[in-house]
Parts: sequence; C-alpha cells; structure tokens
Amino acid sequence: MKKRTTTFLLCALISALAAPGQQQPPAPPAAKSQAAPTLPPPQPGFTFPQRQTLTYTVDWRVFPAGTAVLHFEAAGDREKISANADTIGAINLLFHVSDKFQSSFDRAKGCTYEFDKQTVEGRRQISSTLRLDYAQSKSILDEKNLVNGQTKHVEEPISGCLTDLLTGIYYAASQPMTVGKSFVIPVVDAMHTVPVTMKVEGKEEVKTPVGSFHTVRVQPTADAGVVKNRGNIWIWYTDDERHLPVQMRARLFWGTITFRLSANEAK
Repeated sequence: MKKRTTTFLLCALISALAAPGQQQPPAPPAAKSQAAPTLPPPQPGFTFPQRQTLTYTVDWRVFPAGTAVLHFEAAGDREKISANADTIGAINLLFHVSDKFQSSFDRAKGCTYEFDKQTVEGRRQISSTLRLDYAQSKSILDEKNLVNGQTKHVEEPISGCLTDLLTGIYYAASQPMTVGKSFVIPVVDAMHTVPVTMKVEGKEEVKTPVGSFHTVRVQPTADAGVVKNRGNIWIWYTDDERHLPVQMRARLFWGTITFRLSANEAK
C-alpha cells in the first residue's frame, strides 16, 4: 500500500491526488488567492449535524485497508469536525497509518477558521495547524516534524472565505445538487488555494454496510494544483436534503480506494 492512502480519501478526496510520498509543488505566487472564487453560502434551510458520528470502512482494491471515523459537533456559531484514520490488518503491517484531523468552520458562511493535522504515516510524523485570519486576510501555517524536531512557520495572503480539505467534502453537502450542474468551492491546504469544481454527474443506487441509498454522484475536478492529471475521485451523496456522503472513491494509477459508510450514529 502506498504512502498516505487512507489520508487521501479522508482528508483530501477533493485534492488528494498528489503522488504518494511526494511533496506538493509550490503554487505560483500570483495565483494563490486572487483566482479563488467566493465560497457559496449553505442553501436556505440546510443545517449541519449538531452531534453525529460517521464510520467508514476503507478498501484498497479488493483488500480491507482501514477505517475512518468522523464526528460532528456544534459549538455556538461554529461547527467542529474531528476525524481519525487508521490502517488495519495486512495493510497495517505493510504501511502503518494513524492520522487525526480537526476542522472548525462558520456554520452560516462555511469559512474555515482552523485545520489541524497529526499524521503518523510509516516513519513520517508531522503535526500542523493552519489558521485562517480573515480580519488580517492571511493564512498562518505552523508545522513540526515530530521525528527530527524541525519546525516551519509560513504566512500567506488570502482573499475571501475558504474551506479546507476535510471540511470541503462535507460542506459541499450544503449546496444544491442538480444533475448536469456544477458549483465551485475554494479549498486551502499547506498555503495553497485551489478552486475545485464539483460536477454533479448522475444518480445511482449505492449499497453500503448500513443499507442501500439513492444517491447523486459528484466528481471533484480542478484545472490547477494537486488535483489536475493525478487520477479520478467521486463522492456519492444521498439524494435528499441531508446530502450525506455514503461512499467515496479515488481511482489512482496504483489502485482504487473506496470508503463505504458502515455506521451512522446521531447523539
């Protein structure tokens, strides 16, 4: 199993098609934020979960590869998403992954305030915090390599309201999904901002461990950045007002990874 495979679909189904184990190339300075579109607000009447836990089984090709657990919690005018991704079984012996993520965003506008990552991927162990300061129109990245102790601090200008890699998958549920239509969301990670087009391709019935669902299939694409020319990814959202992501898939040159909803608990 390649490096960062579980992380790809959990945290970066929208823009995780960077080559496994490689660093993302720096974005051209003039295109970082100026070309980013405005994050569309949630459609009227849509509400994010007050308290909900989603569990996904992860398969690589035909092999069980891992689990991903996400928890949503309302905190005033903000929504918090926490997520854990872990490899299992034989895949865990080949390449151990144990990642934790947390995102905080505005429930009314969708703007991300903070995106934290703690990644353990083989011998690689990184802790990072990305803060978006809209008052100062800048993003602030603090990163530490937990193996060698090296640190990094980077500040970059931003423009407008942005979402992050983790939130973007679930924030997209707040948008209208009409077959043949698309919408664009600006996604930021590691100081890059990339406009991602969410193409609503069609309707399908999807079977998961928790049952069958009528869904709309959405394909995230981008004309630049880490999404371009690296593979194909799809997300299947329930064809109802919830737009719950019940299946996610990345088809890369080294194999296909699929997330299927295996538990949905609301408390």
